[in-house]
Amino acid sequence: MPSWYGDFAGYAHDRWPGLVATALLLTEDARAAEELARLTLVRVYARWRRIPRDDVDFHVRRCLVRSHLRGWGRRTGGRRRVVLVLRHWEGLGEAEIAQVLGCSVGAVRALLRRERRRVRPGARRAGFAESLAGFAAPAVPLDAVRRDGALRRRRRAGVVAAGCALLLAPPAVLGLGSVTGGDVTGAAEVPDGPAPGSVRVVAPGERVAAAPGVELWLTRDGVHWSSPQAPNQFRAVDDGNLDRTGAGVSVQGEQLDGAYFQSGLYHGLAAEPARVEIRTGGRTVTAHVLTLAGGPGWGAWYARTPPEGSGASRAGGGQTVTVYDAAGAVLARSGAGPSVAEPGRAGAGRP
Repeated sequence: MPSWYGDFAGYAHDRWPGLVATALLLTEDARAAEELARLTLVRVYARWRRIPRDDVDFHVRRCLVRSHLRGWGRRTGGRRRVVLVLRHWEGLGEAEIAQVLGCSVGAVRALLRRERRRVRPGARRAGFAESLAGFAAPAVPLDAVRRDGALRRRRRAGVVAAGCALLLAPPAVLGLGSVTGGDVTGAAEVPDGPAPGSVRVVAPGERVAAAPGVELWLTRDGVHWSSPQAPNQFRAVDDGNLDRTGAGVSVQGEQLDGAYFQSGLYHGLAAEPARVEIRTGGRTVTAHVLTLAGGPGWGAWYARTPPEGSGASRAGGGQTVTVYDAAGAVLARSGAGPSVAEPGRAGAGRP
């Protein structure tokens, strides 16, 4: 176990030189690199208590990359340069790079294949080393990082509190607009074409705050969830209850204060999922999608839906969960086969 385990200050001092070096290769600007590294540590400090200690480097690297792509990356070749730096400087494999970027392994492989035709990997590594010749990282701005990170944490807590207040609002108010976690509209406003979804590539064991008091996380053998009514639940993907020879999507749910939380598994798809929609009572909710890097052949989805018509009364009919690809083609739909489970209480035997 490293000496910094559980200690942010120790981790920051240990990783700061490498963090700034990687940031410098991404931005090609010393001042921007230092600011990018500082901002990364600020964001990590704000979430330090929630990051698995055996997976800190992944979270830091992903935060660095995403912060870069949101800002300076627009000037330095964006994802292409990120892939090259992660591969030829940090030595990550194709699956690890895809996990950091939240893209497919095939996309990373194709980019690296094109780049190999232009510059040999050895020459690329030598070029990066030459760019860092004489490099010396400044002192880590630990006090400023802690101050800004604590402020960021307090702001996030305020946003969560506001979200809880919204969930506790009267149903009539919720029915007028959207429910956080999906786009909800009246029947006359539901678009016929595809709507953008949220697909997130997560690390094994990375916990996702899916709703107030509800967390989801994936491991190689299945999906885990914890809620006020059903703490520390697990659903295996290879226990024989899912027919993974064909495409399918499962559904489970539970009543929350002022809303209904639903989630499930998808499996056996012919292409990568781009969107999951729940259609019920003339309304459409776009769900969030979680998947592991490397294309395991399954993943999870979740959404909060309006309280009207939720619960077991919807299980018999009127509700459909559909998985679409990027072109809007249907990959799987609930009720399409025996592998699809009906909605039930979270923590029950079936998802």
